[in-house]
Amino acid sequence: MIVRTLDEITDTEADIKEPNWRSKRILLAKDGVGFSVHETTLYAGTVNDFWYVNHIEAVFVYEGEGEVTNKATGETHQLRPGSIYVLNDHDKHQVRPKTDMKTICVFNPPVTGREVHDENGVYPLITEED
Repeated sequence: MIVRTLDEITDTEADIKEPNWRSKRILLAKDGVGFSVHETTLYAGTVNDFWYVNHIEAVFVYEGEGEVTNKATGETHQLRPGSIYVLNDHDKHQVRPKTDMKTICVFNPPVTGREVHDENGVYPLITEED
């Protein structure tokens, strides 16, 4: 059994801080459960372009408001507490938080914590063996 708190992760190497967002990686590939879980805060007024070509991501919004746009179709969805969006087709997307938006994100395959978004918003596929 794995039991963790966000307080244990805060300000450690599993707490990634970027200008537009902050991601606390609660579970990672090294935990061996087949997925990773992150609490991510996206900051109000930012524009965030992502494209997870190597991962499926599910994002559950539990605080704040914003919108997500599918960049292939132009379709935009409003996000608020209780919303979930799933990038089941490795969708290129843009997230625009209207307020600070707190989310829980699940990635499959799990991330290691060493990934960095490239210029297209893509995480490389890194395994624990890499």
